[in-house]
Amino acid sequence: MDIREVPEADIDRALELAYLVFHDRPEKDARERHHALLARCDRIGAYDGDTLVGFMAAHDFRLSVPGADLPCPGLTFVCVAPTHRRRGVLTGLMARMMRRAADSGRPIAALWASEAAIYGRFGYGGATTGATVEIDSTRPLALRIDPDRRPLRLVDPEDAVDVIGPFHEAARAGRPGRPSRSPERWREEWLTEQDEEDEELSPPRIIVLGDPGEPVAGYVIYRTKPEDDGGATRTQGLVRVAELEADTPAVAAALWEYVAALDLTGKVSAWGRPADDPLLHFAADRDQVRVTAQFPALWLRLVDVRAALTARSWAAPVELVLEVHDARLPDNAGRFRLKAGPHGATYDHADGAADLALDVRELAACYLGGTRVADLVAAGLVQEHTPGAADALDAALHTPVLPHTSDEF
Repeated sequence: MDIREVPEADIDRALELAYLVFHDRPEKDARERHHALLARCDRIGAYDGDTLVGFMAAHDFRLSVPGADLPCPGLTFVCVAPTHRRRGVLTGLMARMMRRAADSGRPIAALWASEAAIYGRFGYGGATTGATVEIDSTRPLALRIDPDRRPLRLVDPEDAVDVIGPFHEAARAGRPGRPSRSPERWREEWLTEQDEEDEELSPPRIIVLGDPGEPVAGYVIYRTKPEDDGGATRTQGLVRVAELEADTPAVAAALWEYVAALDLTGKVSAWGRPADDPLLHFAADRDQVRVTAQFPALWLRLVDVRAALTARSWAAPVELVLEVHDARLPDNAGRFRLKAGPHGATYDHADGAADLALDVRELAACYLGGTRVADLVAAGLVQEHTPGAADALDAALHTPVLPHTSDEF
């Protein structure tokens, strides 16, 4: 197999391979969006002669991490032809992509896993968690706090990027794990007229909260589906929340109250909410507001462990020797002294006994602050050689809010 760049002339071949692998048959509009997306991505392919048998693309993202914003390729459209499975194709593609990331000064990489069993062996760890929240909106939403009563207004999708984009960027900086959004990504992933997964959903509706002429205090993007009583089972009208951002709990309460009060609907469904969503605390009736699913979301890879650890901020002082295992990138492997605190961090080769021993995938899972090292010790995945070392590292890695993103790519 020859691993090389995929020219723009081969994008349609790459899409056909992806549609074959993922059993997909998108309509013309979706194909055109996919083609435009891949034209903006880095593209690597595996060729058997002239036949494209493996493919991987990468968005040019920046990812919010504690105290910083780092360049981060976001892997997407990863696929191997069914005729060429178990022949090292994915291994070759992944090695090339990680080498390119390291050479270009991008210390981390990220992806969403179509199959969770695949990517751990390449050093990726599940770094954020998403939750699906459902609200029974057949009755008014019961709240324990008073909603913000400043006015709500509807924003035209054509104007949405200018109106809510700056607010989103500020919110992204306040929570680790969130990729940057280009204007193209806003338009093609969040504000498309037709939802790619469900054609019965309405176009996007954007509501912002705040006095006219004042900065936006929060927003919600949602789509609706009408009630269906034509079959044997009646289906209530649905509000599907794509994103809800707020600068205070009271603003969030106002936006949730709004979507739960829409006429001719009986259920609100919000996929990919953070596990620490304030709604789960200020909802007065947790039978009305339920978490129906929880799942690993963003998977992270530390391509350059030293650069990644010294770039982020630290909540508490810590000094430990880490024994890191990395079967794919040998430069990351070995014993290193991590000395970190509120004023920065150093990470250098060390002699002597290790306080903690762990694989790079476990370090990646903990890097954003969403997974506790102590929990991985309890699971037998991290070895604690010095009592208290895991708790000390957890205190240093701590973030005020859990890492989270709903930007699936």
